[in-house]
Amino acid sequence: MNLAHGRVYAMLVIVMLLWAGNSIIARAIHADVPPFTLALCRWSGALLLLLPFAGPKIVAERAALLRHWRSILLLGAVGVGCFNAFLYSGLRYTTATNGLLIQALIPSLVLLFDLLMFRTRPRPLQVVGVLIAAAGVLVIVFRGDLMALAALQFGRGDALVLCAVVAWSLYTALLRMRPPVSPLAFLALTFFAGAIGMLPFAIIEWQTQAVILNAGSLGGIAYVAVLPSVVAYFLYNKAVGEIGAGAAGQMLSLQPLFGALLSAPILREPLHGYHMAGMLLILLGIVVPLARSRAG
Repeated sequence: MNLAHGRVYAMLVIVMLLWAGNSIIARAIHADVPPFTLALCRWSGALLLLLPFAGPKIVAERAALLRHWRSILLLGAVGVGCFNAFLYSGLRYTTATNGLLIQALIPSLVLLFDLLMFRTRPRPLQVVGVLIAAAGVLVIVFRGDLMALAALQFGRGDALVLCAVVAWSLYTALLRMRPPVSPLAFLALTFFAGAIGMLPFAIIEWQTQAVILNAGSLGGIAYVAVLPSVVAYFLYNKAVGEIGAGAAGQMLSLQPLFGALLSAPILREPLHGYHMAGMLLILLGIVVPLARSRAG
């Protein structure tokens, strides 16, 4: 693995930590801020932060952006709108740990979508890594006991998070359709698409659910608007462009590892021995595909 790729993987570690925090915060403030309202605040806030920097680039590149409006709208709707709407909705009904574990399915789905849509065959070590990481997820889901399969419950929240996982996997694979324009301009327009998509659903929420703004909820909104949005999306899109969807998607297995570690002290969700065993397998599943890069 050369220095440039090492830098990209370091960026992805930061991204996964920030996105794990996103799920933790969404779960922590779900009683105060309903899901579509949180998504609307997230993308509106992120857009406002980006506009001073992205605005001039949007004006300068408006011709190219107009030519590629369909792909920008698609990526914004899938990766910004749908993913967050499903994720935040699901986290109202399931634990942050469960939500993050389900997101560990993303690497395998990214490889599948990349194969089906673009005929990109995964490297054997990538497949091995995905299988090892998946085994780590199963260890945690079944609590280290295969007999727990009979008592496994898959609730409404888990189903919604699974829909979010499918949306994000599709977004990652489709990022190769990103037009050759400024990353900031692209990011701002996808955030705009996400905010517009969330607005009508947030308005419906306001008819039946109260939005409670206090220090905790405002701090949570500020966090999700800045770090998991502006910073993490910029780094993730850049990483996918440099090392490909499959390799970048593989790092998403780090989210449940970081998430479980954060959930214990912040949300007081218990951390057991089987969590640690599963985390070690997830980490091994990420390291194995990098072996070939280091050898090269």
